[in-house]
Amino acid sequence: MRIPHGRKTSGLVQATLMKYEERLPHVKVCETLDRTYGLSITPATAFDITRRVSDWMRPEYERILRRIRAAGVVYADETGAKVDGENHWTWAFTTRSETLIAVRKSRGKKVLEEILGEGFDGVIVCDGWRPYGSFTGRIQRCWAHLLREAEYLAERRDEAAPLSEALHGLYRRFDVPPLDRPPPGEAERLAGEARALMREWAGRPYESAEVRRFAAKIRNGIGHWFTFLTVPGVEPTNNRAERALREHVVQRKIMGTFRNGKGTGIYETVMTVLATWKQQGRDLSQTLGATLTQEWNKS
Repeated sequence: MRIPHGRKTSGLVQATLMKYEERLPHVKVCETLDRTYGLSITPATAFDITRRVSDWMRPEYERILRRIRAAGVVYADETGAKVDGENHWTWAFTTRSETLIAVRKSRGKKVLEEILGEGFDGVIVCDGWRPYGSFTGRIQRCWAHLLREAEYLAERRDEAAPLSEALHGLYRRFDVPPLDRPPPGEAERLAGEARALMREWAGRPYESAEVRRFAAKIRNGIGHWFTFLTVPGVEPTNNRAERALREHVVQRKIMGTFRNGKGTGIYETVMTVLATWKQQGRDLSQTLGATLTQEWNKS
């Protein structure tokens, strides 16, 4: 394979970053490449550039996938997407140093099995979506989701106000900084105390059907609200995964829909690698250029 150099190499790097970092459509990528590098290409060629770059980035994607599978704590979330007009889901799996993006038609357990592997033994921090609980019992349910829902109910139903206040009080009491968390024995005792208090509030008789459903949601997850007390490194909210998905919500508004599976494969590879590099504080242009050169030299 002929190895590109100079302006062509820079063009490949910048075309990818313009498309996936600057969110430019392919026609604008072409105009910018022509103006900046004197490279005259068509939108179809711009798409092919990102396809080839994603192929060269795939080994890095696979390395990120392996690290996610081996992680002790993974934060996961999903948001809707369209592929050729059909409903799909963009999944984000993130740790403190990696983020993996997957676009799948399913929002179910089989995606968790595919990405994390059936042997995954870490903790998943997530919302209350059922497939997570059917995949593993090692879960931390998101307190941010819980408290927002409690506040919303309290605004609508007077009887939910004391419950909301109690939940906020529990969170303030037990959400201590990681370095200040108690040793294992004390942590288990505190978690048991916290669960008992939560069970008491969720077990009270409420008149509103809305509040009763919310209380049932609390009771159903009673074993998963305080994992952060007993497992080191676990955070009580799923804010990491929600932040990881924000860019994809913006991209969805711009793109509207993926045209086909080929486009989703390019997207998830490039976005995974770029998101991870940003988490690690790397310079995207330099790191991408070095990665492409390394892959070219192997061929």
